[in-house]
Amino acid sequence: MIRNFIFILLLSFALIPDALSESPNILFILADDQRPDTIGAHGNSLIETPNLDTLVDEGYSFRRNYCMGSMHGAVCQPSRAMMMTGQAYFRIPMDLQGVETFPQRLQDEGYKTFITGKWHNKQPGVVKSFQQGEAVMMGGMSNHEAVPIVDIGENDDLVNKRTGEAFSSTLFADAAIEFLEQQSDEQPFLAYVSLTSPHDPRQPPEKYREMYYEKELPMPANFLPQHPFDNGRLIVRDENLGGWPRTEPMVRDQLAEYYGMITHMDHQIGRIIETLEERGLRENTIIVYAADHGLAVGSHGLLGKQSVYEHSMGAPLIFAGPGVPKGESHSLTYLYDIFPTVFELIDIEVPDVDGNSLVPIWSGSTESVRDSIFLAYEDEQRAVIEDRWKLIRYPKIDHTQLFDLWDDPHETINLADDPAYGQLVERLMPQLAHLQEHFGDQAPLHTDSVRPKDIDLTGTPREPDRWQPDWIVEKYFEEE
Repeated sequence: MIRNFIFILLLSFALIPDALSESPNILFILADDQRPDTIGAHGNSLIETPNLDTLVDEGYSFRRNYCMGSMHGAVCQPSRAMMMTGQAYFRIPMDLQGVETFPQRLQDEGYKTFITGKWHNKQPGVVKSFQQGEAVMMGGMSNHEAVPIVDIGENDDLVNKRTGEAFSSTLFADAAIEFLEQQSDEQPFLAYVSLTSPHDPRQPPEKYREMYYEKELPMPANFLPQHPFDNGRLIVRDENLGGWPRTEPMVRDQLAEYYGMITHMDHQIGRIIETLEERGLRENTIIVYAADHGLAVGSHGLLGKQSVYEHSMGAPLIFAGPGVPKGESHSLTYLYDIFPTVFELIDIEVPDVDGNSLVPIWSGSTESVRDSIFLAYEDEQRAVIEDRWKLIRYPKIDHTQLFDLWDDPHETINLADDPAYGQLVERLMPQLAHLQEHFGDQAPLHTDSVRPKDIDLTGTPREPDRWQPDWIVEKYFEEE
């Protein structure tokens, strides 16, 4: 009897590597500031993204995907915190203390966890989430040609502070490739590749910049010289990257540089995926591609992401790999749905989070996982989306917008003051308040002290170029 027990026990240990190898690997690639309409396969004929196009063709895209918003101008910080926890930003601290991240949970399930690239949620969050880290940028932005980076040491220290010697996307792709080249099928892994492109400073390698300068890109359909009213954050770092009024030559140049950053990034993504294939890992690896939010780049007279318009709160979201069919959905989704979706894909119990698994959508068991989307920026802007309708409320100037996203996807015609849509506004406003209560948002939708709505920024000087290599590296190392 004892001999049989020992034999069974030894056999079970021998089977552990095989059991682990059956769990899919996860490659999570995250872009920084990428609009949802900047992928060729999603309908943009002006941009070259061959590797993302292949991912779209092979995988499943969620075409109405959103970042919920932010409590400050660095929208990427709460967005990334939400993705890591599956929770709305009102419920979680930005350093992720006291909350479980999905890489933490994966470690408990036998996964090896690795990060390279941007981490904007402080040291305690990164070292508890990832066992390995190579070329990690601890901050929000940097000069792409002189990225300040560190590694995760054996004792959860950040070690080897240095300046990267390659362009940011290349630097992080190199680190991801080095990690993948060391992997086998004995232990599943999460490789989190957090790129800093196409975030400004928009300085793509010359080849990628010139290819779009030559195209003389057309203006965005919702281009304006200046935003028509004070949305509460017209004077903020992103908006100071160009002068007022916005001019067509300036926006064309910024678009060319923005597109160039994305095409160069796409090339590096191709290198990473090619390494998966060369290592024989592709078939057993779930690939998640997303961005933390979008960017205006001339739309509505804006340049940044400090608004709740589609171009700024929308973001691409693509899944590919085992268990994922080919296709797309226009159901309403959040970036923080990634957490429970990945867990259901790899057959791990989904914790109680705000996000919803999107597997039921592509499996055909439901058409949607929510009826509405709630968006928020500081205490200046709130929005609710229901199917085709989007209501935006600016409480401090007592202003409301209503857009028909089916007929007016670029949000150019405000229907809020049209009597024909009065009942719709009256119905959506309480729904907005209900969602605020649900997520713990206490910002008022009305105020007794209304700020003037009109603003003219003509002649306001643009921000000087601060992103020089010596400056950003010195500042970074002082903060750390």
